Amino acid sequence: MGRSFLTLLAGCLLLLAPCRLLCADMNRLADKLMSHVTVLSEEIGERNAGRYSALERAGAYIEESFRQMGYAPESQFYELEGRPYRNIYVTLPGNRLPEEFIVVGAHYDTVPGTPGADDNASGVAGLLELAGLFAGKTQARTLRFIAFTNEEPPYFRSRKMGSRVYARAARERGEKITAMLCLEMIGYFSDQKGSQSYPLPLMRLAYPDAANFIAVVGDLRSRTLVKRVARGLASQTGVGVESLATFTFVPGIDFSDHYSFYKEGYRAVMITDTAFYRNTHYHMSSDRAATLDYRAMAHVVEGLRHSLLDLAE
Repeated sequence: MGRSFLTLLAGCLLLLAPCRLLCADMNRLADKLMSHVTVLSEEIGERNAGRYSALERAGAYIEESFRQMGYAPESQFYELEGRPYRNIYVTLPGNRLPEEFIVVGAHYDTVPGTPGADDNASGVAGLLELAGLFAGKTQARTLRFIAFTNEEPPYFRSRKMGSRVYARAARERGEKITAMLCLEMIGYFSDQKGSQSYPLPLMRLAYPDAANFIAVVGDLRSRTLVKRVARGLASQTGVGVESLATFTFVPGIDFSDHYSFYKEGYRAVMITDTAFYRNTHYHMSSDRAATLDYRAMAHVVEGLRHSLLDLAE
């Protein structure tokens, strides 16, 4: 074996080393995401007002996960039908514009009858790991990571949603939320042709027919925010990114916690795998941890890290 060949081989290995390290980091992130989803959906399972103790267990798990990252989690309690419910959050104060908030949220309850792996343990897992990636680091603007309760029916789109309670209180405090990112089902992907559907038939002409992308959607008022978040997500190459800013009468555009922030006049977007437009296990007992793609989820989280760095600068 000639010396020139050995030199060339060594050079190639040096070039590949950063890639191997990056791949290892992504694998670790994927494993952490899977661990969160497994605990929430398989060990705790269905979690809502009808299974209140399970909802409390999920809240305690989220709180402890934040604590292990070095945060001091706080809770916003409110009473509903004689019981206390809570949103759980952590805050990283900004160093130049601390009065401006970037909020990242995901709901931790499920619809009755489902363990809710994609809906919405996947969003909570993404929330936790994003918080972990920013732990101990300071940005110009304040970052707040919030796990919301009671997004699902019978509270869906009502003033009793945890996110609505939070957004209303934030508006009353005069809180300046410059962007809200809602993580709503981020774990179901498929390369199968025809696996993706849309609320309007003509959308098939402009968007992929395979469910192998993450979507950023928002109302027309949030269209600039939609573009910025999508740009950050597109900085990673492990999963495709599509975006849409349109009227809220398009079915699904405001079907999660970002709706609550719209109602209080804030700009907000939803990051989603498009839920019932692709996931055949949506709101069913089969929405389990084994149906999700954790490698793709890891790429989504890494892309969102870039989005947050941009928004918080």
